[in-house]
Amino acid sequence: MNLQQDMPPASTQIERPPTAAQQFKEAAADGYILGGFIWRHAIPDAMRPVVIINAATSVRCRHYSRFADYLCAHGFDVMTFDYRGIGESRPESLKGLKASWSDWGALDFEAMLKRAQREFPGQPIDVVAHSFGGCAAGLGASGHLIRRLVTVGAQFAYWRDYAPTHRWRMFGKWHLVMPLVTMLCGYFPGKRLGWLEDTPAGVVRDWSTPTARYEKRPSGQDCHVRAFGRVTAKTLAISITDDPYGTIPAIERLLGYFTQSTNTHLRIAPEDIGQTEVGHFAFFRSAYQATLWPIALSWLQIGELAADTPGRLVPRH
Repeated sequence: MNLQQDMPPASTQIERPPTAAQQFKEAAADGYILGGFIWRHAIPDAMRPVVIINAATSVRCRHYSRFADYLCAHGFDVMTFDYRGIGESRPESLKGLKASWSDWGALDFEAMLKRAQREFPGQPIDVVAHSFGGCAAGLGASGHLIRRLVTVGAQFAYWRDYAPTHRWRMFGKWHLVMPLVTMLCGYFPGKRLGWLEDTPAGVVRDWSTPTARYEKRPSGQDCHVRAFGRVTAKTLAISITDDPYGTIPAIERLLGYFTQSTNTHLRIAPEDIGQTEVGHFAFFRSAYQATLWPIALSWLQIGELAADTPGRLVPRH
């Protein structure tokens, strides 16, 4: 299956391995069937890392396929997947579906860690996580398996962390309109509104609850946030200055849960890479293959930033 779209010009393409992405199904611990894709090299190599890509809330895993192809071309095996209720993991109806942010991490991401361990025995496991995907990376019981972690705009939507110039508009959209529409429909019909993918009601409850602590979110009250402490990965958190979700307080709030990992926060302005805007979603678009993707690649390869990396480091407190 060819998942690629919007390919870069031929002059910028890199040599690709002969294998294409393969679709897979995986059962989570509660029996829910998840769908995703694997980029697998033809010859197994115990030294080759496998990267799991955690999507943002209500973003299909296909959004990350070009980035996955890039990582595969640079020597990684790669897995992408959709959380329950989204994309390849969506049932016929979302009404009545039990699905929450904690399910997405403790059940769905955990299932991917177990699959990676089973299908790529002995290979290091790395994770690239976008937005809520960074939170999901801390909720799996097998988080100790993660060697290196790269997050992009990772946070869990506390409204006071939103950029001040966008805060009240975003609060109205995500914390008032979204839960109201969800209450009326039984799920959030995001595709009809042009607001991401259709989303299960439980995820909406987690997203829209206005509390600064994850464990105070509806599903967070039943999960064990101490799972974050199992992650000892060398972690790079990337944030973009024009991302209204990924402000410094938002990124640092989530990093605070990763108490046993070594955390580096890199803050990049669009002008650092010759752009006028990047925002919350554009990092994984092929237009940034030459400017932003090498930052994540370097961290996955050597656990360090290259000397010419754009942006600035946010001081750790």
